[in-house]
Amino acid sequence: MANVRVIRRRIRGIQNIAKITKAMEMIATAKMRQARERALAGHPYAEKIQQVIADLAALPETGRPLHPLLQRRPVARIAVVHITPDRGLCGGLNINLNRLTADFILKQEVPVALINVGRKGLEFMRRYRRDIVAEFTHLGDRPSLLDTLPISRVVIDYYSQGYVDLVYLAYAQFVSTTVQRPVLRELLPVEPASIPTAQNVDYIYEPGPEQVLGALLPRFVEMEVYHAILESIASEQAARMVAMRNATDSANGLISDLTLLYYKARQEAITKEILDIAGGAEALA
Repeated sequence: MANVRVIRRRIRGIQNIAKITKAMEMIATAKMRQARERALAGHPYAEKIQQVIADLAALPETGRPLHPLLQRRPVARIAVVHITPDRGLCGGLNINLNRLTADFILKQEVPVALINVGRKGLEFMRRYRRDIVAEFTHLGDRPSLLDTLPISRVVIDYYSQGYVDLVYLAYAQFVSTTVQRPVLRELLPVEPASIPTAQNVDYIYEPGPEQVLGALLPRFVEMEVYHAILESIASEQAARMVAMRNATDSANGLISDLTLLYYKARQEAITKEILDIAGGAEALA
């Protein structure tokens, strides 16, 4: 039977771990709510800008060349904006994101360049010696749009200058507190959404449709990247909350098992002492 003192020490150690994981769960819950609220707050803006871009793209051709961010050309090189957390302890989220992007790279017949956002994805891609053209880490749990503008600028410049012909976003989409879905979707070229006939309104644009479209397209890309990062942060915190809750439950279960083992060991030690005393008394008699 195990030593009573060793079992007691293990119980105290696991109780301390359970307190830490419980605190981490509560922190992740608060951060997840904040990130989710910020992501939801940007939905109306994103929907409106998509509607305006779709309306502008549906206007009759004026003979001017198409905006670079709308041009679809033969694919000779692809870029992936790979968004992952900076930290671990969030279940299988990092593994699923890295596997999604890695599988996509292996299936392509053209070179794939990576724009890494987050330390976990960067470390994974470095380990397998992928082509990393830009890296961004330590954005924090509450990044602003200004913090993500350098990422958007790299994406826009690489596509506008013809360095890449197709850009994808890889991130964790927040579905619910228990479901975070790894998503890989096309970002560039911008594909204007179709407008229902009932919603098609003949707007007057000043100074002109081409100028307005040229100003809106970069803003649209910036908003898409920023929204993907907010979704990824919310998914990270939700995954960490669930992981820490499971860790706390496992610790409490282990404490119960060790407590039962402790009582058995203590009972055995007491029984042994009673037998020794009884044996000594009998010997003296």
